[in-house]
Amino acid sequence: MDKFRMMFQFLQSNQESFMNGICGIMALASAQMYSTFEFSCPCMPEYNYTYGIGLLLIPPIWFFMLGFVLNNNVSVLAEEWKRPTGERLKDPTILRYMFCSITQRSLIAPALWVSVTLMDGKSFLCAFSTNLDIEKFGNSSFIKEMSETERIRLLARIPCEDLFEHKELRVAATRYIKCISQACGWIFLLMITFTAFLIRAIRPCFTQAAFLKTKYWSHYIDIERKMFDETCKEHAKSFAKVCIHQYFENISGEMQSLHHHHSGKDGGGDEEEDKRSDEERLLGIRAQDDMNKVLWNWHTCKPALALRKDQMDGKNNSKLTGKINEAFNGFANGHTHGTEKKEWAVYYSKV
Repeated sequence: MDKFRMMFQFLQSNQESFMNGICGIMALASAQMYSTFEFSCPCMPEYNYTYGIGLLLIPPIWFFMLGFVLNNNVSVLAEEWKRPTGERLKDPTILRYMFCSITQRSLIAPALWVSVTLMDGKSFLCAFSTNLDIEKFGNSSFIKEMSETERIRLLARIPCEDLFEHKELRVAATRYIKCISQACGWIFLLMITFTAFLIRAIRPCFTQAAFLKTKYWSHYIDIERKMFDETCKEHAKSFAKVCIHQYFENISGEMQSLHHHHSGKDGGGDEEEDKRSDEERLLGIRAQDDMNKVLWNWHTCKPALALRKDQMDGKNNSKLTGKINEAFNGFANGHTHGTEKKEWAVYYSKV
């Protein structure tokens, strides 16, 4: 369990690298699924186009939705979008940045599926075999004697080797359609690469300060949510521990006295420190109604993103006053030779 816990903590601390790895695994899985998938065209005019185009588009849509499901930032984005405004305003640029980041990762596996499918050409052949002009690929005098319905049925059988009798015509038509499919695949890859290049090249042309601000606050929202969850877990653990201790203390006074008798011999100081630490983690919230109120206020009215400077001034002034009093007492008692001089510099930062 410790190893799994360490692995989970590592993944949480390296969430961006973890999500990039998930996207890479999904891309490899899409390619592997297509290679192991047995493509079987129905070879019927009513279903060829639907089956071929469906195989080209439906799996990418599924991979795209799966990328959103596996991304933890989707819940952060939805929570930030739907939360009440309260004391903290919502910035649309941060929401757009988070949505674009999630979308970019989710598009990797669908793009790979479409490119592999077009390079293979089977679905393209199945979808567009009925639109061929078969007279370009060899002796097709027998087709002139057929009706339009029979001709379409014959062309729909081109993807199926065992159903099409004229082998030379089938091979020529198959190569022709596969060449068109591969050309579309290379154009698709070129468009994706060119789009990614434009995004990379155009981004520095805009104000970097706005981009850095958006990136910073998007990271802040994610980290704030994680820290709030961790604080709630610690509070819940301490709350449960204190409640259980109080329950057993109230149930049996004799057992509690016996427990105190043995704890004095077996190092009760550690237990007292644990109790104090649990009390500190409660942060003064010791009732169910109070905790429910805290959680409700956190959802409806999050605190403003501005640190109160008066509290920082009070803390720094108290520390400085304590040092001055120590120095003055040392001078009054004649111990100035043992007092070290220290320089104090206080820095304030606005968030």
